[in-house]
Amino acid sequence: MIRYGPSGIPLSCKGRTLFDGIEDVHSLGLTAMEVQLIRSSISARPPDDEEVGKTPSELQTDLIVELQRRTGKAVDRINDPGEKIRSEDMLLILESGLCHSYSELYEMADYAKDHDVQLSVHSTYYADFSGRTEMVDRSKNNLKWASLICNALDGVVVSTQLGFYGSRGRKAGGEAIVKNIREVRDWWRENKLSGALGLETSGRQEIFGSLDEIMDAVKRVKGTIPVVNFAHLHSKEGATLRETEDFRKVISKVKKVSEGLLYTSFSGVEHYGGNELRLTPIKRGDLRFEPLAEFIVDENPNMTIISSSPLLEHDAIYMKVIYERMLSRVVTKEER
Repeated sequence: MIRYGPSGIPLSCKGRTLFDGIEDVHSLGLTAMEVQLIRSSISARPPDDEEVGKTPSELQTDLIVELQRRTGKAVDRINDPGEKIRSEDMLLILESGLCHSYSELYEMADYAKDHDVQLSVHSTYYADFSGRTEMVDRSKNNLKWASLICNALDGVVVSTQLGFYGSRGRKAGGEAIVKNIREVRDWWRENKLSGALGLETSGRQEIFGSLDEIMDAVKRVKGTIPVVNFAHLHSKEGATLRETEDFRKVISKVKKVSEGLLYTSFSGVEHYGGNELRLTPIKRGDLRFEPLAEFIVDENPNMTIISSSPLLEHDAIYMKVIYERMLSRVVTKEER
């Protein structure tokens, strides 16, 4: 099945909640939406008396992503929304603007299923998994919080960019990134989260994320999948995505390690010297959707294509129309 959708709430949506976004995506004839964790900050407080004995998933006003519980000199960090809150716990609350509680996320998950809208989550866009600073811990935490949201939404993937190689250089920086992603993967498994952890291709030379680097990381960190951002890939690897066979080569590589789901994004792009300058509407620039559509018509893969274009849902619909027209011509030709 091929799914198309925007990276965020549609621009034409009158409301700005995720519920509004899901409804609007469905009414536009699209079947996917990527939830954007644009910002995330954490506040901490002790529980109120009426919250003691309840679980984070039962609370209606706060999205509690972690219980910090002191046992002797150690502090246990509990991310299970089904764990009962104790009076001595410290509650870590995610302030993201996306929702107010787990129960709201669960309702969104059911609403999306009823409307045949596949959900996914993108972690905060600035990430650093290669350094030695507190930014690495913040990036890991942001990815964990996005993973908890994705799990509650019953999303198929939470994707992340991986950041700069850093002062240690390409090789050592890459090794640090793989190590830190493996730590998040281990935490993911400990918390029995559903969906996939997606590692996204990058669009600049100084940022980790060539196709070969993503493939190597995915093979080394089991439980992760590649997320192919075609605009990023086209920019970083020298405008190589021009013909149907170019897309076929990329997808044949990632398909082997994608665990049954090809998760991608597409937009127009301006680039220079192997670096993305800015994303553009699909009709601008030299990255065309028609060659990818031809591949999709030929192979009919299980694939999600997220529009990361500035036109969001408009270009998602544009891609869907191109694909359907091409498919219609093929079917008509076969019937003759």
